[in-house]
Amino acid sequence: MFLDEVKIYVRSGNGGDGNVSFRREKFMPLGGPAGGDGGKGGDIIFVVNPKTNTLSRFQNKVHFKAHHGNKGGTTDKTGRSADDLIIEVPAGTVIKDAETGTILADLVEPDQPVTLLKGGRGGRGNQRFANSRNQAPRYAERGEPGQERWIVLELKLIADVGIVGVPNAGKSTLLSVVSNARPKIADYPFTTLEPNLGVVVYDDSDLVFADIPGLIEGAHMGVGLGHEFLRHVQRTRALIHVISGASEDPLADYSQINSELALYDESMAERPQIVAYNKMDLPEAQEKWPHVKATLEAMGAKVFPISAATQENVRPLLGAVLEVVSKLPKPTQMHSVRLDVLQPDYNEDVPFEIVRDERGLYHVRGHRIERAAQMTHWDNDEAILRFQDILEVLGVSKALEEHGVKVGDTVYIGNYELEWSD
Repeated sequence: MFLDEVKIYVRSGNGGDGNVSFRREKFMPLGGPAGGDGGKGGDIIFVVNPKTNTLSRFQNKVHFKAHHGNKGGTTDKTGRSADDLIIEVPAGTVIKDAETGTILADLVEPDQPVTLLKGGRGGRGNQRFANSRNQAPRYAERGEPGQERWIVLELKLIADVGIVGVPNAGKSTLLSVVSNARPKIADYPFTTLEPNLGVVVYDDSDLVFADIPGLIEGAHMGVGLGHEFLRHVQRTRALIHVISGASEDPLADYSQINSELALYDESMAERPQIVAYNKMDLPEAQEKWPHVKATLEAMGAKVFPISAATQENVRPLLGAVLEVVSKLPKPTQMHSVRLDVLQPDYNEDVPFEIVRDERGLYHVRGHRIERAAQMTHWDNDEAILRFQDILEVLGVSKALEEHGVKVGDTVYIGNYELEWSD
């Protein structure tokens, strides 16, 4: 089964917790703090595997989670960092945020990696908090939480040439006679329900052809399987537009397909296109040919009368296609987008904001302060005192007081509920 769109959940690993320990070596009964830092959590990395061409591996597995970093050890030993989680996808995969539809990465180059989510950093051990005022801290940091989100993987086939046309125009037959592909062929509409790829060898050159299932009116709005089919046309460098000489109105079919392409993506109107007037082995096609030829050439189209069934005039068509494609840039030059790291959803220029709800409760929001709360051991008094210092340094305490907070009021920082006190 050809699978070209899936929704999956990805989560990078948490950083390991820092350790609280003290040196207890011989002749050093009062050794100082020696808790090591936690290890880093694993990243989520997507990489292009040129040997795969569908998203079928994601059909039965939806959740992908990287491992967490290990806790810091004694005697200043840093915990082991987790391995990154490598997720392989076929070339042409677009990664989108499932909620907003924002494109996060567009992968087209073989072996191209993109780090989508960074693993959390390890928490600092107690030896990192020792200073002249507190020479024996009994607290450490928790590891930084990893990132998570639902994403959509959308596959757009990468091909040199796309074969488009209305249903039953003869696209699959043409692909079968010019390449090694063996698509399903029958004399009824919508025989092809998924794109087919084939390698076409012409003299010393070879091209990848994609047979795009027949488009119908309204395809650009998703009618039928419009969007599923049209997305694959976007990657192609040139188009063969097959029209059927057996159709009641070949010129209307030609106009319809071009309209659907342009309405879906305006840039498709600029894509080089060669017209293949098919089924010249039929008398009705031969009868319409002079009028179709004159009309299309008057519109500036390059048109070839062919019969895919008998292979009449197919080789000259391929020669013209090869000549056009040889002058075009490679698809990686046209479409490659590479994001090294997905940026966190926060603005460093506004470190936090304070909101008071209808119940009079205070909510402090901001990536930095919420992260500090998540990395605090709330069952340790020294760690809580340190968090209060962070509130002071970031200006959160002062801002809450300016908003009218009083002793005993409830303050939420992220998911943590705190009672305000002096």
